[in-house]
Amino acid sequence: VLVWETACRAQEGQGVEGSDSESTGTWWKTHAVLHKFWRKKFLNKLQCMSVPLPSCQHVAEDKKKAVHYLLLSAPWSVLCYYAEDLNLRLPLQALANQASNWSARMLRRLGMPNLLAEEVPNLPLDHYTCQFKVNKLQWFLGSKEQDSFFSSTQRHQILREILATTPYGNIEEGQVGVDRLLNEGVFTAAFPLHDVSPVPREGLDANTLNQRQILFQYWACWRNWNKYQPLDHIRQYFGEKIAFYFAWLGFYTGWLLPAAVVGTLVFIMGVFMMFDDIPSQEICESEDQFQMCPLCKKCPYWLLSSICSMFMAGRLFDHGGTVFFSVFMTLWAVMFLEYWKRMNATLAHRWDCSDFEDIEERPRPEFVAMAPMTMRNPITGVEEPYFPKRNQIHRILAGSMVIIMMISVVVMFLISIILYRAIISLLVASSRDFRFVASASRIASLTGSVVNLIFILMLSKIYIALAHFLTKWEMHRTQSKFEDAFTFKVFIFQFVNFYSSPIYIAIFKGRFVGYPGHYGTLFSVRNEECGPGGCLIELAQELLVIMVGKQMINNVQEIVLPKLKGWWQKYNLRSKMTSNEASSAPVPPVPWQSNCELLVPEGLFDEYLEMVLQFGFVTIFVAAFPLAPLFALLNNWAEIRVDAQKFVCEYRRPVAERAQGIGIWFYILEVITNLAVISNAFLIAFTSDFLPRLYYQYTHATNLHGYVNFTLAYAPDTFVSQYNITCRYRAFREATGQYSLVHWNLLAIRLGFIIVFEHVVFFITRLIELMVPDLPESVEIKVKRERYLAKQALAENQVNIRVELAFAL
Repeated sequence: VLVWETACRAQEGQGVEGSDSESTGTWWKTHAVLHKFWRKKFLNKLQCMSVPLPSCQHVAEDKKKAVHYLLLSAPWSVLCYYAEDLNLRLPLQALANQASNWSARMLRRLGMPNLLAEEVPNLPLDHYTCQFKVNKLQWFLGSKEQDSFFSSTQRHQILREILATTPYGNIEEGQVGVDRLLNEGVFTAAFPLHDVSPVPREGLDANTLNQRQILFQYWACWRNWNKYQPLDHIRQYFGEKIAFYFAWLGFYTGWLLPAAVVGTLVFIMGVFMMFDDIPSQEICESEDQFQMCPLCKKCPYWLLSSICSMFMAGRLFDHGGTVFFSVFMTLWAVMFLEYWKRMNATLAHRWDCSDFEDIEERPRPEFVAMAPMTMRNPITGVEEPYFPKRNQIHRILAGSMVIIMMISVVVMFLISIILYRAIISLLVASSRDFRFVASASRIASLTGSVVNLIFILMLSKIYIALAHFLTKWEMHRTQSKFEDAFTFKVFIFQFVNFYSSPIYIAIFKGRFVGYPGHYGTLFSVRNEECGPGGCLIELAQELLVIMVGKQMINNVQEIVLPKLKGWWQKYNLRSKMTSNEASSAPVPPVPWQSNCELLVPEGLFDEYLEMVLQFGFVTIFVAAFPLAPLFALLNNWAEIRVDAQKFVCEYRRPVAERAQGIGIWFYILEVITNLAVISNAFLIAFTSDFLPRLYYQYTHATNLHGYVNFTLAYAPDTFVSQYNITCRYRAFREATGQYSLVHWNLLAIRLGFIIVFEHVVFFITRLIELMVPDLPESVEIKVKRERYLAKQALAENQVNIRVELAFAL
């Protein structure tokens, strides 16, 4: 459906008083005439390409504007030509649906009922398929039924290709395709039609539901939160690209369940250990035994016993269970990716897109229109538009400079957050109120986390728009390469944007503090030190604010904003419905009008980005926040249904796109998994108290009595003589301020732990990768079987040709 708006004739003829109003009216008329000229030229070009235009347009108007709806369809000859040109795959033979689920198979073997399964009507059949060829039309299943031979999604793909490649002006100036006309306001919308209303009538037989109603009833409803997703129905209605996203999201959510259970058990273990912890008891019972050095020159001395509750809270996450959980989550991530590869290969084979990116994918319409030359494709041998590689590399390098500049901006914001926390901490500590002095670092860290989250969300919006412009300018040949380049740019930025603050707290904070009388500074402001409970509890707090806060904001945006936008769009368009002065009865909106009232689909990039960033929080910093998998699981259960409702009920129907998997996101997940091993090793070694406690148990006392005194150093003699008072601070230093032998022993133990941890975990992960084949044996057999049948068919065809030639001679 093509949609555009025009001013009504009565409105056009009205005079406008005032010079400003007259100039505005003149500009508007000129603009309208120019739009009409380009629109007419574009529609004439469509007719030249054998796309018939309907004899009448559907118009909805009021006193000011008229909305025109033009319904397009392609004739049989055009469908056949473009189906071959687009390498569409059509069915040769129908098969029974072979969908299966590992949990369903396991429950079946155990003889247990499967509460996750639900019978969905009109289950699509599987097919043997091949690329469509017009001269082989009779070989294809259902080729005599022209109305149903091509599916609705394939018809949409063909029409979209025609609209995207039709020139309407100077090709060198990029005057090609409906997308540019949409950007310039010549057309206001171009979209395929949904099936009728998603909500079926009461009492309607399930087998008579259309595809959209089936998806609403058995997928988008909240009551299906604990049911399998009907992936084959999603693929049939929305295409492989969207189906792969929901397949991955459901697979990831299912794998989060064991991680959430183990993480919750580790957290509960921390709750019990918190009350029996000897160092915590020593601090809480110390009263005035340990007088701590002031946090700034004007700050008062404070007692270690004042941080009792905060130190105990740190034990929730800082204990031996977190070491086990770090190893568990690293192996979990590797197993998850290995088994997703198997799932991806199974779905790609069943959905006939195993070779899509290498052989079948065509150049992007925008690339075809703007490419300055052509060259033969080395794989297919077809002459295709070509953009010189050297020019593309120059553009990519120029775009990389912009990315580096934006990352520098993020680092500047990070430094400003660090300074903010240091200043707030000093201001609170100098208040001389003992209730606030002990909590100064916590207050500064919490408010800094909130400010950091606001900066993150603001910079994300700006950079995504910039990255999209740069990726278009780089002239990538296929849609897959375009999306991979765009994804890589945005993820690099978002990785720095979201993870820079947690990485700073985990690795750098409290490492360059100095000691009383010789404190380190940044821009004349004293460097931050870890709070009373240690940096691990601050990191957990930071993750809670960023991860959970971002999830809550995203959920509000995904639930509330589409409703508000949809209501506003309906309000604007309903006022333009054709009004019958003689009748006061309300007229229900026709399908193209109700579809136009829906929101424009925003693609899958934001959805993938949200989940991959969440995967990073779940794996990279899991040693500091074992409840992260639980929060992720709860969020994703809602995310699946929220996204399903958006696509089925609130978005216009997107044009179906093919895909071979989740693209570059899989390689990003692999990089995150490897980073998680290194990150967790450093967290346990340097941020956690696990190794110092272990060292004290082996060298001093196994019951940890005296551990608190062991971790506190005395202020240097110069400081004591200057202020005439003795105080303590957390460090392993001598009375002169130099590092003690314990510090160097612990440093050697920490570095050794990192090396051993990484080597052991990486060895186990590589062993898992070798033991779990990427392609399931059943799929491998099916692929070999199809190749064998194809060779047999080719041999029989050659024999038949020879026999026919012999008879002819």
